[in-house]
Amino acid sequence: MALSPSAGSAAGTGSAVPAGTLLCEVRDGVATVTIHHPAKRNAMTAAMWRELPVLLERLAADASVRVLVLTGSGGTFCAGADIAELSGAGSEDGDENGAGDGKPAGGGTQSLAVAAEEALAAFPKPTLAAVRGYCVGGGCQLAAACDLRFAAEGSSFGVTPARLGIVYPATATRRLAGLVGPATAKFLLFSAELIDAGRALRTGLVDELLPPEDLDGRVAEFARTLASRSLLTQAAAKEFANGDARPERVAHWAEQARGSGDTAEGVSAFLERRPPRFTWAG
Repeated sequence: MALSPSAGSAAGTGSAVPAGTLLCEVRDGVATVTIHHPAKRNAMTAAMWRELPVLLERLAADASVRVLVLTGSGGTFCAGADIAELSGAGSEDGDENGAGDGKPAGGGTQSLAVAAEEALAAFPKPTLAAVRGYCVGGGCQLAAACDLRFAAEGSSFGVTPARLGIVYPATATRRLAGLVGPATAKFLLFSAELIDAGRALRTGLVDELLPPEDLDGRVAEFARTLASRSLLTQAAAKEFANGDARPERVAHWAEQARGSGDTAEGVSAFLERRPPRFTWAG
C-alpha cells in the first residue's frame, strides 16, 4: 500500500526498491514503516527525514490503521543520519528555513530529525519500534519517540552526537532522560558509547528483549493485540502518560468516552464472552 511517493510494500525490500526509502505496508490494522537504506545500515537521508512526518500524517488520518510498527530492513534498525549528507543538508536546509546564516554543517539535518521525531511522538495511535542490530544516533532518537521498543538480542544502542560535536536536541534529550533516567542519559550522551540490548532492557530503553528469530513473531502478535483493543482508551492513556492532563483535556476524553459506545461494547462483550468490536476511531 503506497501512501506517499517514497512508500512502497514493506515486504518488497529487494533490489527493485530504491535505497534511501521509507517503505509502508498496512495489513489488518497494523501499519509497518520500514527504514530501507541497507548500504548505509539504514541511515536516514535528508529526504527520508522530510518524508517521515508526511507519511505519519497520512497514516494517522487512515481509520483502518490502529497501530504503527517502525523497523529497519535487513539486520539493522537505523544507524542514524547519513553523515555523508551533513555538509550539504546543513547548507540547503538552512536556506529552506530562511536561516542561511552559516550555521554549522548538519544543523538543517538536525532540524529535520527533530521534526520527524516530534511527528512520531505525536502520532495518535500506539507505536512500536522493532529493533535489531544497530539503533544509533538518529535511529535511537526515532526508537525513543515510539511508545514501546521490542529488541532482538545482540542489538546495540547508542546516542552519539559527542563524536561529532553536535548539541543533541533538547526535546530528544528530555525524552531519553524520561525513559532511562538522567544518569543513564548522561552516560550515553557524554560518552557516545554503545550499550548492548541487555543493558538497554535494564535501563528502560527497551521494553522486551527476544531471541532474534522470535522478534518478528512477537511484534506481529503484540501489534494484533493492540489493534484489537479500544483506541479510545489507548489515545487517552497516551496523552495522559505523555504529561498532558490539563483539565480541558480530561474533560475532552470524558466526553469522548460518553459518546463513543466503546465502554458499553466492552462490558457487553465481557458479559457475553466474545471479542469486543470497538468503533471509536478518533
